[in-house]
Amino acid sequence: MKGVVLAAGVASRLRPLTDRIPKTLIPVGGEPILGRTLRALSAHSIREAVIVTGYRAAQIRDYVQGAFPGMDVTFIHNPVYETTNNIYSLWLAREKAVRGGMILLDGDILFDARILGLLVESGFGACLAVDRRPGLGGEEMKVAVDGRGRVRTISKDLPADRAFGESIGIELFGPESAGGLFDVIERKIVRQNAVGVFYEAAFQEWIDGGGELHAVPLGRFQATEIDTLEDLRRAESAVLPEITPRG
Repeated sequence: MKGVVLAAGVASRLRPLTDRIPKTLIPVGGEPILGRTLRALSAHSIREAVIVTGYRAAQIRDYVQGAFPGMDVTFIHNPVYETTNNIYSLWLAREKAVRGGMILLDGDILFDARILGLLVESGFGACLAVDRRPGLGGEEMKVAVDGRGRVRTISKDLPADRAFGESIGIELFGPESAGGLFDVIERKIVRQNAVGVFYEAAFQEWIDGGGELHAVPLGRFQATEIDTLEDLRRAESAVLPEITPRG
């Protein structure tokens, strides 16, 4: 099992901060988001990571090599990050990601490291972390589930009143399920040229073809995506205190 972190985007909504650094290196509580992600992986004995870069790739590489010299990290560059979506970045990582399975993480999430434990210890061959807080809107990636907790629909367009919760951008795919998912991604990229969609479109197609993806609620643990300056302020004021161990 390895961590696959997607960190290619420009993050224009976080300007002027991202005029000089990539989003995943923005510090939250004095530590870059990416540093917190890699520490969370290490805390669950995942010491091999694949990081897909794009915007300001050299800064990400320099930071990781300096801050995590003992971690086995492969960097894969997305040269067309400005005109593709995260499905393309994930496709670029396919050869590394499919072997042994993966924990897939968007590179802009501040999260309680114990969420990874929920996925790893779930026993599911494929699962994703779901925040069940109320008040979902049009921007959230929502999921609907069946009576066994299996994801039936995953889409931003899913009506909020049908949603079980929000997929926060952390997923686990074991070796077998990862292989099936990447078969779908390969088809969407190579045959359909669907480079501009979210990777959840491939999740949906894989589910529709018989793949089982289980929803794992966060419970009391917290996570937040950081897309805007307002998100960053909320992450620092409301989420960070809840995920920081108390001595």
